[in-house]
Amino acid sequence: MAGFRSLAPKTRNLVVAEGLSAFVLGVYYYTMRAVGGTDELQVAIDKFEEMKKLLQRRILNATLHPSFPCTELGSCLHDS
Repeated sequence: MAGFRSLAPKTRNLVVAEGLSAFVLGVYYYTMRAVGGTDELQVAIDKFEEMKKLLQRRILNATLHPSFPCTELGSCLHDS
């Protein structure tokens, strides 16, 4: 690294700053990709909301149409 030491102090500082900036941006990019890949919590919430709406529709159908095959709360979750 004799070439690095022969540079002017401001130039060396600039080279070090660029290297550190590249490292920090690389770590930030890697972290955001690793963490932001999938939002498992949002997927679970969406699935829960979908099941809740399906259950509410089936209960409403069972209330409006007594001959509807859903007779208990648990049986409304399964397709007949």
